[in-house]
Amino acid sequence: MINEKMAALGKKPSVIRQIFEYSKIRKFEIGADRVFDFSLGNPSIPSPEIVTKTMERLIKESDPTELHGYTSAQGDPKTREKIAENIKKRFDFDCQASDIYMTCGAAASLTITLKALCTRGDEVIVLAPFFPEYAVFCDNAGAKVKAVMCNSDTMHIDLDAVKKAISEKTRAIIINSPNNPTGVIYTKQELEALAKILRQKSKELKREIFIICDEPYRELAYETEVPYIPNIYDNTVVCYSYSKSLSLPGERIGYIMVSPKIPCNRDLYFAVCGAGRSLGFVCAPSLLQYTIRECDGIMPDLKAYDENRTLLYNALTEIGFSAVHPDGAFYLFIKSPEKSADAFCERAKKHELLLVPSGDFGCDGYARIAYCVTKEQIERSIPAFKALFEEYKK
Repeated sequence: MINEKMAALGKKPSVIRQIFEYSKIRKFEIGADRVFDFSLGNPSIPSPEIVTKTMERLIKESDPTELHGYTSAQGDPKTREKIAENIKKRFDFDCQASDIYMTCGAAASLTITLKALCTRGDEVIVLAPFFPEYAVFCDNAGAKVKAVMCNSDTMHIDLDAVKKAISEKTRAIIINSPNNPTGVIYTKQELEALAKILRQKSKELKREIFIICDEPYRELAYETEVPYIPNIYDNTVVCYSYSKSLSLPGERIGYIMVSPKIPCNRDLYFAVCGAGRSLGFVCAPSLLQYTIRECDGIMPDLKAYDENRTLLYNALTEIGFSAVHPDGAFYLFIKSPEKSADAFCERAKKHELLLVPSGDFGCDGYARIAYCVTKEQIERSIPAFKALFEEYKK
């Protein structure tokens, strides 16, 4: 017999993917320029030219058996050295290659880290709204998700609610900043306050509580600094991805950084190695590792995203929609004019506006708009948003 639990998971479609597939049908039926698909967080700016040129040079000039061969299970040593050097340079945080584990992107990083940290029955706090796959990743590690709603007005951390949610079963809290789906960047002050709570609770419960930093959007910050959490809280594991920073979502490359400040650093690093082995994630793609060796630290050109952010936020708030101003990532999280986000997004479909309802993000009453699209699409969509909002005035 098959694993019924996995079959059920496979049959359960991602709402985001469903909307994306629906958009392809509608574009075929009525024309791509008449469908406003804001569903998928797929980078719309190309990879920096140096990334493409580095790959081309590596393919042309490298020994193919080395270029396409296995690296060490935990990753190419020189690549890990380069990443550690850049972390030191950028964040004044001293880590070594031996703290870095190369992965197949953020999803692999999170899955491995949770598997390394958690045992069956542990709880992992997630801040709602949150990336829906957190629940899948935690379940795979034998842990349970404990969702804590952020402040509904600001979408920043509700520290009192987090404090109340911590129990003798709490193993970690996942921090995603810049945040998907809100675009919020948590401030240094609130992260320091969170760290203080975690230290107090760890001491009180005689149980180490970790912060897992989910950082695929770190480089997508506009005017606001993104604090480096390992400088704030010792028991921190960073899960990083190049999918958004270098526009490489389909290439699947990232890393885990196990903070050297963690008292059980070596044991946890070995647990990460073991989890990677258990999950079949040893040896991230070698061509991508060698590319990152030369391109880590390259910053994306955010001009197009920033223009889209300003255009969309100003247009929608002028129409009458309510939204938290996004400081990073490429998402706008708008408040639904009606209680049900699903009903709102179904009504938006009638105007060919394809938005993601907030239910899968752990809360109701909102919709996510991914503005990693062309500026022209946003401009063409504004009359549709106006018509949609007018329906709620009747």
